[in-house]
Amino acid sequence: MSSNSLIEAFKATKYQLGGHGTRNVDVLKEAFEAVSSQEESDLYGTGNFIEAFENKMAAYLGKETAVFFPSGTMAQQIALRIWCDQKGINKVAYHPLSHLEIHEEDGLRKLHHIEPILLADKTRVIELDDVLNMNENIACLLLELPQREIGGQLPDYETLVSISQFCRENGIKLQLDGARLFEILPYYNKTAAQICDLFDSVYVSFYKGIGGLAGAILAGEKGFTEEAKVWKRRHGGDLISLYPYIVTADYYFDKRIHKMGQYHEDATELARLYNDCPGITTLPEVPVSNMFHVHFSHSKELIEPILLDLYEQTGIGLSGHLRVIDDQLCYFEVSIGDQYAGVPKRELEVAFRELAKRLKEI
Repeated sequence: MSSNSLIEAFKATKYQLGGHGTRNVDVLKEAFEAVSSQEESDLYGTGNFIEAFENKMAAYLGKETAVFFPSGTMAQQIALRIWCDQKGINKVAYHPLSHLEIHEEDGLRKLHHIEPILLADKTRVIELDDVLNMNENIACLLLELPQREIGGQLPDYETLVSISQFCRENGIKLQLDGARLFEILPYYNKTAAQICDLFDSVYVSFYKGIGGLAGAILAGEKGFTEEAKVWKRRHGGDLISLYPYIVTADYYFDKRIHKMGQYHEDATELARLYNDCPGITTLPEVPVSNMFHVHFSHSKELIEPILLDLYEQTGIGLSGHLRVIDDQLCYFEVSIGDQYAGVPKRELEVAFRELAKRLKEI
């Protein structure tokens, strides 16, 4: 059975449980309605348009300055390059399932000749002992909060404080992969500035929980960000103008930043519904952000027809993708956004009763 059929069936449902809705030109149209046609655009990384947003984000993150990038991949590779050059050590440490390790085509090694040191087991987050027992001399440690590939798990806040203290005492720079930083603030019950204060440099994304078009911010002290601007030019990141990305980033940040607590509560509610179904577990069992993974104790070949029938019968879409773990297991990822609040509770309960029924019959 083609995986395209699941995607198409999911898109055809009346209600979809994750995200903010279809990513189409309306994302731009809605955001641009709030912008004056007389607004002067940015030009090669300069001008009030881009600088005002960079200053706004620097203040929110509690950092001296910030630089807007067209992508987080570019921003993070540059951050690690700067810290390695400063230290004179071409080694950094991060989780084995970091975005840099599994999604960037070996960019850190090929472009910057930086050697990654992989910390912790793939199934869990980096803990203090992993850092204390590290035998390598590194320039920078990168922590991803939350750790997406294992369901968005997080270390406790005390662990972050201890790791930060160790790094500062030992001259190791600490970089935050905060692609989903906004989404974890309710769980930690901290401000973004409080969390970012533990890190020397910070990256955040504007198309994930925020739902903008694309783009990222890299923040830190002025010397760091000034060097980042040079590397941004070297990477080809200084487009003649970035205002479509900045407009949507700014607009949807203001629209959704106060909703992160609700997204977390909704994710917790939805995870309970999944865990009540036979043969389903969520990772983590209780979400720590707006995201989690849904694991089935059956093969993709068994689960996909059940989902197709469920979508057609109930009009509720759970996911358009099923990922294979092995011949007996599969899973999908859930990220809660604006759409979940619009799903009628009665219809949601009916859909999950039907799902539980069908799983019992396997």
